[in-house]
Amino acid sequence: MNQLSQQYNQEQQGNVLAQASSSREIEEVKGQIFMARQFPRNVFQSEQRILDACKRPSLAQTALYRYPRGSTMVEGPSIRLAEVLAQNWGNIAFGVKELEQREGESVAMAYAWDLETNVRQEKVFTVPHTRKAKGSITKLTDPRDIYELVANNGARRLRACILGVIPGDIVEAAIGECNKTLEGNSKGPLKDRIANALNAFKNQYKVTQEMIEERFGYNADAFTEVDYLELIKIFNSLKDGISKVDDWFNKAVVKKSKSDLAKSFDKDKKDEAKDKKEEVNGDDADPDAEPGQLPFD
Repeated sequence: MNQLSQQYNQEQQGNVLAQASSSREIEEVKGQIFMARQFPRNVFQSEQRILDACKRPSLAQTALYRYPRGSTMVEGPSIRLAEVLAQNWGNIAFGVKELEQREGESVAMAYAWDLETNVRQEKVFTVPHTRKAKGSITKLTDPRDIYELVANNGARRLRACILGVIPGDIVEAAIGECNKTLEGNSKGPLKDRIANALNAFKNQYKVTQEMIEERFGYNADAFTEVDYLELIKIFNSLKDGISKVDDWFNKAVVKKSKSDLAKSFDKDKKDEAKDKKEEVNGDDADPDAEPGQLPFD
């Protein structure tokens, strides 16, 4: 009887705690809705705050992603720009919640809720506690690795939820402002900025200069500002997990195509060798020598 009594008391105590927690969350939601109705957003001021934020170079460099889909190219705002949109649009509750953690997987939910208009977007998804790298699948047991995995998977769903709540014309205006910022932000020579971008691709994703040049169709010394902006968008796409290296680059490319400067240098060497050969007596010349090669080479 004592054991049954203790079990009953524990169940009752658990129910009381659950009810208290549920009541607290309900009151918090009511408070958020009340404040949103009391202090509604000024659409023009919110839009201006978003455009002002997009004028910061540090945001513009991480604001856009780009990846190929079939024969077309898809471009859009990254999770960083989506967060800035929600923060400056105002009266929006958004985030990622882990609903349940089971053996080998987690169930999470990404949501965005406009408290003024009561427009809500949410996505419930399952994240297996595994990581694929170099063709092998590794099971995760460290709580920190599991948390980071759920957060990374939730970021893409959160971006979609935020973009589903904020008006599309505001998003398009923010993208345009970020492109203007990138075009006008020329810190240092273009040659140095492209070199830094090539080093970043090589160090973080093992993407060589040859692979990048093969995709663009010409050597890096001919890259323009437009090519530099596209490199930034590709890098952001890889960093956010929107696309993979294989979607962009051919890993089989190993030989570097020579630039015009290198070709000119080789031509000068051949001309010099040819002039030297003409100075050699024809009787002493080796008839089996290759064109442009001296008999004593």
